[in-house]
Amino acid sequence: MRATWKGAISFGLVTIPVQLFTATEEHDIPLRQVHEKDGSRVRMRRVCEAEDTEISYQEITKGYEAPDGSMIMLSDEDLAELPLPSRKLIDVLAFVDAETIDPLMFSKAYYVGTSDRAAEKPYALLKEALTESGQIAVTKIAIRSRESLAVLRVHEDTLVLHTCLWPDEVRPAAGVAPEGDVQIRPQELQMAKSLMDMLSQDFDLSALHDEYQEALQQVIEARLQGVEPPHGAEAAPTGGKVIDLMAALENSVRAARESRGEQAGEDEETDAEVRTLPSRKSTAKKVPAKKTASKKATPARRTTGAAAKKTAAAPKESGGEKTSTAAKGARKSAAKKTAAKKATKRASA
Repeated sequence: MRATWKGAISFGLVTIPVQLFTATEEHDIPLRQVHEKDGSRVRMRRVCEAEDTEISYQEITKGYEAPDGSMIMLSDEDLAELPLPSRKLIDVLAFVDAETIDPLMFSKAYYVGTSDRAAEKPYALLKEALTESGQIAVTKIAIRSRESLAVLRVHEDTLVLHTCLWPDEVRPAAGVAPEGDVQIRPQELQMAKSLMDMLSQDFDLSALHDEYQEALQQVIEARLQGVEPPHGAEAAPTGGKVIDLMAALENSVRAARESRGEQAGEDEETDAEVRTLPSRKSTAKKVPAKKTASKKATPARRTTGAAAKKTAAAPKESGGEKTSTAAKGARKSAAKKTAAKKATKRASA
């Protein structure tokens, strides 16, 4: 790799001669601007407004327009010799926990390598100190004609420098998130966590790739071969309201399991437990079934007397036929007692 910057890291009285190497690259497919009518290239020309003529790149320099409209010329030498302490120095300002710097501030990454053998030991010392402490170094560096905030951290046994935006370059997030008190049910939160766990299992970041570039390459190859390019499926509509959030979460968990080759019935016990978590809305008390049945049975017992008790007990012991026989017997017995009473009264008369 070719070094893009040379200088030194300085913290305290320790100086480490280093050089920076670009750590990332983009794999965009280059597309040209062309005239739609005949496919001819469209080129951007550098034209001097005063002379109305095209000029070469070598004749171009940088300038600053003053408030009165005059132009102040700045050459490459002026920019290279700016009176900055960080012009050739990565000045370490502090060592902080990694969570102190929001990733939103990260800009571009560079691998940090040594520029001579004398720098190997202090380089290893700084790397080991950052690893043991779990911290990152907050620094300042002047690179590509501007001073940037930057952080030093360890990645795969190598120091990495991330240039950062300045704090006042990050826009506030106020007014972006939905406002108002949104009520989340315990079941929904637990199911969301289950979905998070399912999607995180066996995740391999290195397996991800740019599918847009692959699709664009397929279209280009189809055009070269003179055939109809492939067309993707129509995108699902966005912006609609979620009617049943719990159902959407359950379907997402089920789809994640199926994509992993798991059976749909796995972990159903966990899902069932989630569904039965107490809900804020279910506050009404239910009357036990036994008490309700008991209240309904009580009037019958009061009106039928001893014979009714025997009749009510009969279904549990001997079924429908025995119940009918017992009822007939009870009626005959009652009739005999009534006839005996009448006979006694007639005799006494």
